[in-house]
Amino acid sequence: MPARQELPDTLRRSPKKAQETWIKAHDSAVEQYGEGERAHRTANAALKHSFEKVGDHWEPKSKKGPSDSQAAKSTPKPGKTAEGVDANASKQHLYDVAKRLHVQGRSSMSKPELVEAIKKANRRASAKARS
Repeated sequence: MPARQELPDTLRRSPKKAQETWIKAHDSAVEQYGEGERAHRTANAALKHSFEKVGDHWEPKSKKGPSDSQAAKSTPKPGKTAEGVDANASKQHLYDVAKRLHVQGRSSMSKPELVEAIKKANRRASAKARS
């Protein structure tokens, strides 16, 4: 399978189901669109329907569905995303994720601010895991 060699590091640290979801969607997208960025965007959008990025890995979501407006599109285009953060989750859920990631100042943040802070914490955790 071509996708196994292209599996992102964050997915390598994630549950097998997340890996299988991404691989299946990626391989299907390669068949339909060809190898490249579009296949990766499609696979990521499929992943975001069932999983959310927390730190340096992906975890199952409590409720399936798109995590942001980009993931909701049938053919995602390049653009701003929530980078795997479930931006459609409740503020309480986002607060709980921020707490797990030790985000400072989370108690006074709005929902969009929590999403941005979690994205930043996820990027830091992923970079730290790579080094």
